Amino acid sequence: MDAHLSSAHKVLFLNTLAFTICFACWTLNGVLVTYLVDNNIFNWSVVETGWLLGIPILTGSVMRLPLGILTDKYGGKPVFSTLLLLCSIPMFLLYFAHSYWVYFLLSALFGMIGTGFAVGIAFTSAWYPKQWQGRALGIFGMGNAGAALTTFFAPTLLNYLSAHNPETGWRILPLLYGTTLIIIGLVFIFCVKNKKAAVQNKSTGQLLEPLSKIRVWRFGLYYFLVFGLFVAFSQWLMPYFVSVYNTSLVLGGLLASAFSLPSGIIRAFGGYLSDKFGARKVMYWVLYSSLILSGLLMLPKMEIMTPGKGITAKKAGTVKTVENGRIILNNETFAIHPKPEIPQQTSVLPKSFSWQEVLVKQNEQIQKKQLLAQGVTLIKFEAHIWVFSVLVILIGIMWGIGKAAVYKHIPEYFPNEVGVVGGMVGLIGGLGGFIGPILFGYLLDFSGLWTSSWIFVFLISAISLFWMNHTIKKMTNQTAPHIKDRIEHVNCNKD
Repeated sequence: MDAHLSSAHKVLFLNTLAFTICFACWTLNGVLVTYLVDNNIFNWSVVETGWLLGIPILTGSVMRLPLGILTDKYGGKPVFSTLLLLCSIPMFLLYFAHSYWVYFLLSALFGMIGTGFAVGIAFTSAWYPKQWQGRALGIFGMGNAGAALTTFFAPTLLNYLSAHNPETGWRILPLLYGTTLIIIGLVFIFCVKNKKAAVQNKSTGQLLEPLSKIRVWRFGLYYFLVFGLFVAFSQWLMPYFVSVYNTSLVLGGLLASAFSLPSGIIRAFGGYLSDKFGARKVMYWVLYSSLILSGLLMLPKMEIMTPGKGITAKKAGTVKTVENGRIILNNETFAIHPKPEIPQQTSVLPKSFSWQEVLVKQNEQIQKKQLLAQGVTLIKFEAHIWVFSVLVILIGIMWGIGKAAVYKHIPEYFPNEVGVVGGMVGLIGGLGGFIGPILFGYLLDFSGLWTSSWIFVFLISAISLFWMNHTIKKMTNQTAPHIKDRIEHVNCNKD
């Protein structure tokens, strides 16, 4: 068993390394497209940018199911190595991309690298016993940190490569990524031992049978939230920081990395928590946290001008004086609150500023209850960048724990169909990464609010939590009568 575990640990290490590189390549467009648009190398709209961010995620998600089935049937070594080598080709061809549709097509092709998750999950699961599943899959899932590697290093690399020629320097970056894929693919060929799951003799119809169960789709919704939207924001946060907080590309990349990196690393801890406390309890923590944090992140950076407390005439008369911050009507004096100095930046919490604007003139005849001065209130909320960043990092951490909890469920309920079920759950989750940037672009176009993306997260968190509560309550109600019958049966036997 020790020798087997030693081999399993070696495979896990190389699996995780390969998946980290896959994820770094999968999220490349988040940095590269932002750079190309920000530097006016290509004049793509917000919606076009959203599509370019999302299309690699789509192909990498849709193909997870067939790649998961292939891994169950033939083992991870041939599938993973072939995937790495083939996806390097469109990465190299990006060097020659000069139009939107060529870039779009190549992005769709190299996006296939995202299927490495389904391959690695099935391959890792085949090597480990049940009591190790949560930790092993959690450690493998740390490869999500590859997104942080891209957002952390790629902006600096782009600036360096484009220092002398911004128009063409960026083209070297995809060549570096493609070379890395070839190296890892060769390492996989020569250093990894293959192992197949116990279901390789089943027909495709038998392998797909678990997909008829609603449980698979519920797990998919959870993964849509904790993984899909994690992928979406790994790319969307770069333009978010640049546009909303006017950060540089490098600072935006650092802050986006601060979201991606902990979420990837914490996944192993999420596997440990799922083994110790149970995946269901951990998912409750994650969903409630996601609901609360997204609710806070929904508050936009804004200035709201609204009517305030004004001054009305108590009786009719003539205005005698309008000067020095006062109005004298008949023999009554009304003090006018002047407009205060409004700072460029306010405190962390929303702050209001109130003043009054005179509406009448000297010697003007006034009716009873006529408005003499109009009240104005300005509510200013900075949504401070560091507070925003802390909340973003926290929700990323909780999603990282949730990713491990979702995949802890799968080997427990579907021990011999991890590839196909994990592939389908990964497909649904990956669709979140595809839909997210595109939907965020449309929501921004429609509402004008960058925080509309967090409103969407809030809604998905609420739906997931409701479905989980409903399911658990239903299971409890179904189980309770059986327990009661067993107790009564035992009491009868005692009598």
